[in-house]
Amino acid sequence: MLGQYLVRADGGPGLLLQGLFTTIRLTCWSALIALFLGVWAGLARTSPSLYLRLVGSTYVELCRNLPPLVLIFLCYFFLADQIAPAIGLQDALRTAPDGVKAVAGVLIGRLDQVDAFVTAAFTLGLYEGAYVAEIVRGGIRSVDAGQWEAGRAQGFPRLGLMVYIIMPQAVRNMIPPLAGQIISTIKDSAIVSVISIQELTFQGMQLMATTYLTMEVWTCVALLYFALTFSCSMGAARLEHLLRRRYSV
Repeated sequence: MLGQYLVRADGGPGLLLQGLFTTIRLTCWSALIALFLGVWAGLARTSPSLYLRLVGSTYVELCRNLPPLVLIFLCYFFLADQIAPAIGLQDALRTAPDGVKAVAGVLIGRLDQVDAFVTAAFTLGLYEGAYVAEIVRGGIRSVDAGQWEAGRAQGFPRLGLMVYIIMPQAVRNMIPPLAGQIISTIKDSAIVSVISIQELTFQGMQLMATTYLTMEVWTCVALLYFALTFSCSMGAARLEHLLRRRYSV
């Protein structure tokens, strides 16, 4: 009954698949932003510099103690209404060559929602990055203190110590919680439906309001989310297994 909303008669993606693709795009961009901010904040929180520790802790505590819905609205009404029009990315893409529009369509989606999409991805990445920072900090702290002492005894500066000794060991410990955080990002992406980003949950609500097939629509939406998150879980488990085999003593 919902087949036409998954794949159209002409073979194109239906509303639900379009929403799924938007969710995937949003998750990928948000995860990249979260990893960048999280690694920076995690390293800052383990830095010997008091200033960096304070900056990292302020970011983490501020984002973790604000409801994500409030953060979405704060960033949307500030970034999308004030900053994004000044940058002019959406207007630039509207007049860009067809090749650029095609690439932007694959990476971002609808070109008439670029400002809202970028704001949503940044806000979600900002929120998830606070949790990634704690994962990075925990991974660094999990490395035995003897590794730090051995590196210093061999004359490694702190940067070299982090790059060649600490981080390779810490990353193995970070993989499972990072995978869990990416899965949380997929699920948390549903909240941006409140600012009319046409991801999977938004399309499900629109479809339910049109067809009144409440149970069928939300069951299909749940299965699509499950397929996406379960695939990520299996991929992370496989990566963890490969790393354990490669670095096992």
